Amino acid sequence: MVGTLERPRASVFRSNRGITVQLIDDENGWTLVAVDARKVKKKGLSKGELAEAIGQQVAKEAIEKKIGKIVFDRGGYKYHGRVKIVAEAIRSGGLDF
Repeated sequence: MVGTLERPRASVFRSNRGITVQLIDDENGWTLVAVDARKVKKKGLSKGELAEAIGQQVAKEAIEKKIGKIVFDRGGYKYHGRVKIVAEAIRSGGLDF
């Protein structure tokens, strides 16, 4: 799975404490957008609510940079739980994959 400048790869990293999503152009080795719990800055959210907020922020920043399509890389995690919530939030934010 390779991301390009026109269609970057959305890489998801999930830990026990949070989740991080990066939009990466693998051809040039650039990270175009990176969002994690610290960037969202919302206290008192559950892990699922935080994952949704991160997905919405990724979509917002991607649209600002004129990115409309991505490749979703779940990073070996099952498409379930927080990974699924992030993906659905990115889709609802206006990105296609």
